[in-house]
Amino acid sequence: MPAATVPSGRWRMLDRRAAGKPLPRGLDAAWDGGLGYVRRTALRQAKFLERSRRILQLEKVYSKLAEGVLRRKADELRDMFRRGKDEAGHLDHAFAVVREVAMRTIGEKPFGVQVAAALALEQGCVAEMATGEGKTLAATMAVTAAGWRGRGCHVITVNDYLAKRDAEWMGPIYRYCGLRVTHVEQGMSPPDRRRAYDADVTYCTNKEVAADFLRDQLQIGRCQGLGPLLIDKLAGGGGILDRLVQRGLHFAIVDEADSILVDEAVTPLIISTDAENGEQSEVFSQAAQIAAAMCCGVDYRLDLKYREVELTDRGADRLAELSRGPGGMWQGRRRSEELLIQALTAKEFYHRGKQYIVEDGKVVIVDEFTGRLMPDRTWRDGLHQAVEAKDKVRVNAPKETCARISFQRFFRMYKKLAGMSGTAMEAGSEFWQIYHLPVVAIPTNRPCIRKVLPSLILPTQEEKWKVIMGEIDRLHETGRPVLIGTRSVGSSQHLSRLLDSRKLPHQVLNAIHHRREAEIVAAAGKRGKLTVATNMAGRGTDIKLGRGVAELGGLHVLSAELNESARIDRQLFGRSARQGDPGSAQAIISLEDEYVCRYAEKAASLLRKRYPGAGGRLWNRLATGSFRVAQLRAQRHALKQRKMVLRTDHWLDEHLGFAGRQ
Repeated sequence: MPAATVPSGRWRMLDRRAAGKPLPRGLDAAWDGGLGYVRRTALRQAKFLERSRRILQLEKVYSKLAEGVLRRKADELRDMFRRGKDEAGHLDHAFAVVREVAMRTIGEKPFGVQVAAALALEQGCVAEMATGEGKTLAATMAVTAAGWRGRGCHVITVNDYLAKRDAEWMGPIYRYCGLRVTHVEQGMSPPDRRRAYDADVTYCTNKEVAADFLRDQLQIGRCQGLGPLLIDKLAGGGGILDRLVQRGLHFAIVDEADSILVDEAVTPLIISTDAENGEQSEVFSQAAQIAAAMCCGVDYRLDLKYREVELTDRGADRLAELSRGPGGMWQGRRRSEELLIQALTAKEFYHRGKQYIVEDGKVVIVDEFTGRLMPDRTWRDGLHQAVEAKDKVRVNAPKETCARISFQRFFRMYKKLAGMSGTAMEAGSEFWQIYHLPVVAIPTNRPCIRKVLPSLILPTQEEKWKVIMGEIDRLHETGRPVLIGTRSVGSSQHLSRLLDSRKLPHQVLNAIHHRREAEIVAAAGKRGKLTVATNMAGRGTDIKLGRGVAELGGLHVLSAELNESARIDRQLFGRSARQGDPGSAQAIISLEDEYVCRYAEKAASLLRKRYPGAGGRLWNRLATGSFRVAQLRAQRHALKQRKMVLRTDHWLDEHLGFAGRQ
């Protein structure tokens, strides 16, 4: 039965085979990796660039067309694509038409490299485009072609602000081409969501689109067959199909693909309801009190790399002694140890101003990769309650899970998937292993002239901040704008206090001051501006240089600490020297930074013993090499965790399929 004969085509989401196969193992994994290498080799940037040059040659044809003729040509192409006649020749003309439409509607015409990126998206690739190269505009060509096919196209962004901004900004292009464009944001009613997903082009966030999918699955419940749903529809409407908001998962283009498909993939999305249990809430407070009485290294040991806590024999004895009074849930030894380990994990690895903040008396999670708040998320398995108890805020009852899905599994459900990112090559093998997406690096429109200075490694954090402040003073005197990237809210606040002590005006962008994000980022390139920001991945706003700044050397980026992924470091450095502008970047780190202590503890210890009291450039090359190796270890560990989440999803689906939930 063709999709058009079923109202809104919503039956497509019921096909469980769309979830994708489990990850291959052993020889199958080796064979799949080989196929990925061949695929990435075949889809080289040269092929896309050559084809983009042919499309640019069509400009002399379409630029001369009258307004009415161009509209008729767009309508003609839309009808051809709707009928399935979207061969390569027709696609070239479609892209050429969209280029001309973009010029006439929003005053911007995609460059050749942007056309090449759009071709990569159309081929189901991840297109790596440097910061400031115009990913939003580049996507319009592939999105228009997808919208013309009549099955809908989801453009996934990292937050509601960008979803609304991009839909409004690029909307004139789509409407000129005969397409309906909308956006989905938090707080929208189900009828509004349904109308948004029924549009040809829908801008939305990964959290909203995945949550809507899970809510639809809850509506479907145990009815997994198409027949009963159609009978219910024919019986007079008002049934399950009318309560679903999505019409299917056909094609998605993911902006900031490395952030959404890789970094955020370790945390599954869960739909839950409150499960009131006053006794259990009290238990978390008791656990926090017992944890506060425990001594690290004596009662328990820490594994910094895996962020795990292990009780010693003495700790187990102390727990038995301290838990005699409370009784209740503390009577079982295994349960009491689980509660204590959860409380100790919250005590040692979850710090206010880093992994979370307290806002309006509530614990709000901070995304460690982007520095953004995630007020709609909670840690699972009682960890969120353990953090609340540690901070002595109201302990909310644990949630009862209604439905869950990992972002990896959700995005693998799309019939066609593509992505864009400023930093994707480092995760190329993972994109193929998880999503079968080859990565294609698109060159910049103008040569990048960024100067990346050698990293400076200092023995202590105190010395590091002194050197950073010295660099800020030196650069600020010249009038150059400086962007300083930190890993945590706490570090950004510490640096802000240092700048205040020297009466240096500056802006702070972190999870606390996030509401003025776009305004702060856009102004960071003006003369004399000092901007302190947590991780810049996925900010989505260009930093344009102010008048006279290029002559001074452009924006200078300082990284105050390395990240667990080299991609995040490169994303931060990519904020300078955009579109051929001058700029520079440098990392200034210390042997006491959290990343170093967690992943390069042995190397840091060796350097301290070998060069006591030394710092700076004396052992810079040796230390930098050791830290980069540690980054690779951290990235492999993170990949293993993400694969485990995906395999858990498949295991639950296979063994708990009778439950009728994802």
